[in-house]
Parts: sequence; structure tokens; C-alpha cells
Amino acid sequence: MRNMPVKLHTKITLCTVLFLAISACQVFQDTPIASAVIQSKSGSNLNGSVNFSQSGKQVVVTGTFSGLKPNSEHGVHIHEKGDCSAVDAMSALGHYNPTNTQHGSVHSSAHHAGDMPNIVSDASGNANYRATLTDFSLVGDQTIIGRSVVVHRDPDDYKSQPAGNSGPRIGCGLIR
Repeated sequence: MRNMPVKLHTKITLCTVLFLAISACQVFQDTPIASAVIQSKSGSNLNGSVNFSQSGKQVVVTGTFSGLKPNSEHGVHIHEKGDCSAVDAMSALGHYNPTNTQHGSVHSSAHHAGDMPNIVSDASGNANYRATLTDFSLVGDQTIIGRSVVVHRDPDDYKSQPAGNSGPRIGCGLIR
């Protein structure tokens, strides 16, 4: 490149920059993502959104919620059907459980693929949520796209069967 005319060197540099930019866009474009807008159910005031981003076999789940009971925990799960039409969200059916296992904590070996850590609200009833999970995917056979995220009134105890004794469903959102 030392003896190249300036115009040719500029073209090669520009082409290299464009190639790298297009390659970077391709990497971001191939990262599976999904989201769900949480609608209030069962007479609650809950509002929220949940985002899913896959990196390898891990799915990072982030969310923001308002209208929760202050300083409380709430069960949150991926449910089988992407149907939030019922006033109590029972149309979403049960937890996503493709391997037919017992309900439990994501930190134990036995748990549903749709089991997730509880949401914890602050003194104003707001919550920010983050979990990194490996039991479901945004692509392939274990995809959760087209299913629903359900928020419950009470905390998941991670042991009661079949769903952790989380109480009524106070929010539901279709994962798209």
C-alpha cells in the first residue's frame, strides 16, 4: 500500500470500512431477540415489558414493571400458550414444560423450562428484572416465541406443584 496512488488506497480503506460495518450489522442482525408487553389481568394495575436476547445457549431476560405491590416478590413464568385473552390470563395455560419435569427453582436440576426467578418490587411498586437462563431458546425446538410471559400476585415458592403457589395471574404478555 506504500506505493499505491492515494485514490486507490482511499478506495481500499473505504471498502474495508464498509465491509467491517456490514459484517458488524450482520452479527447484530443474527442475534435473536423477542419482547412482550405485559397487560394487567385479574383487576391488577400491573404494566410492564419484558425483553429477551439470545447469546449462544443463554437467553438474557430483562424487564421493567410498575403497579406491583410495594416491597414484594412476584412469580414470573413462561406459559405454554401465547393467549392472554382471558381476564385472569388462564388462557395462557400452564408453565412451558416441554420435558415434563417438576416445578422448581432455576437453580435446581428439576424445574420447568418456563420457571424463572421472582420479580422483586421496590417501595413504589416498581421493578427492574434481569435473569440469564438456559432452559429455553428464541430459536429451534425450545423456542418461547409465540408463548406468553405471566406475572403472578404472589412469590413463587419454587417447590409447590405444579406451579409454585404463586397465586392469581396479574399480568400477561405475548412473546413476539
